[in-house]
Amino acid sequence: MNRTTRLQQITVTFLTAGLLTLSGWGAAASPVQAAASAAAPACGTGDHGLLQDLQKAHSGADSIPLSFSDVEFLSADTGRAAGNGFLIGTSDGGCHFQKIYEGQWSFQQIDFPDNVHGWALAAVKDGQAKYLLRTADGGSTWTRLSNKAVTFESVEFLDSSKGFGYNRASTYYTNDGGESWSLIKTPANTRGAYFTSRNSGWAVVVVPGSGYRVMKTTDGGAAWKQVLKSSTSDPIFGQIYANDSQVYALLYGDSGMSQTSYSLYGSSNSGGSWTRVIAQETAGGGPAPGSGAATVKKGPASGTPGNMVLIGKTTAFLAGYQPAAEEVGVGLTKNNGRTWSNQKAVPGFEGTISFTDANQGWLAVKDLNSSTLYVTKDAGATWTARFSFETAGR
Repeated sequence: MNRTTRLQQITVTFLTAGLLTLSGWGAAASPVQAAASAAAPACGTGDHGLLQDLQKAHSGADSIPLSFSDVEFLSADTGRAAGNGFLIGTSDGGCHFQKIYEGQWSFQQIDFPDNVHGWALAAVKDGQAKYLLRTADGGSTWTRLSNKAVTFESVEFLDSSKGFGYNRASTYYTNDGGESWSLIKTPANTRGAYFTSRNSGWAVVVVPGSGYRVMKTTDGGAAWKQVLKSSTSDPIFGQIYANDSQVYALLYGDSGMSQTSYSLYGSSNSGGSWTRVIAQETAGGGPAPGSGAATVKKGPASGTPGNMVLIGKTTAFLAGYQPAAEEVGVGLTKNNGRTWSNQKAVPGFEGTISFTDANQGWLAVKDLNSSTLYVTKDAGATWTARFSFETAGR
């Protein structure tokens, strides 16, 4: 979720009437456009004057605060962020935002393979049941694809028709934009999977009392081959990320006292060999899965791992958050895990990341009384707030 390949699909974009749409390939700005750009005011701050009524509706003592749940950028300039009842977007790197959608849907995840077609997992007004939605106009309007709730925990589309739906135990495939889905055969006791194409995929398998197995298929699930083994007494679930020849397996240990133990394994050669990059052992969560030396003993924010983004063949980012310390951070490698850096954290309880290259990325953070979108141009060494919801008195 890999989104980085989508950078090749977009060169010039513009934002109009609150809706992100795709412009022509390599179109040059007219003198009028160039003058308007030069005269544009400085970057906005705070909430940019957006969603005022929705913010008021979420400001009561018994209300759920307005907050970001997902962020996705297609380029350094163009991207979206979604939350409970809204979707906003920017085409100038966050200097200015516009409202794309406001309504009944509380977004949990968004996925845009291009700047027009998108899918989302969302509930109605913070309800529990999740539905799969689709948009063909950049996110201004959404259609529910079925009246039945879905079990998907995430979706990722390769283009406007082909995509995957995932939960911990199962993987599904669609080639008609989500109208219909077929189950992909994965190994017994799969607890996390990821496919880069219909034929190429990965699965984390738990072996009770023994540990984890990472499996690989190159024929659409007809046959699976073990490529990694990691021992632990109580395997729970894992996550797999892949892009080009890069593969990362995030294997969870136990959690307790707001602490999570985990190991992160990385491969630079499509699973041929592996490096134990992070082995985070905690007092509340116990030992990290696996054994042997690791590049580092702590992940970002020394907390629970969040999502990963892989860039090219060598760079990977991992989000992490620790509610007890009120910290959200990012860790990264630019050399396939041979070295790893945990960057300085920002205040918050939870966060999710979207990076478009090896240096430029976004971080959506939830805090007790606020939710903020940050941007970085130096791989997370420094972060600048571009959009914030503040709820006074909570």
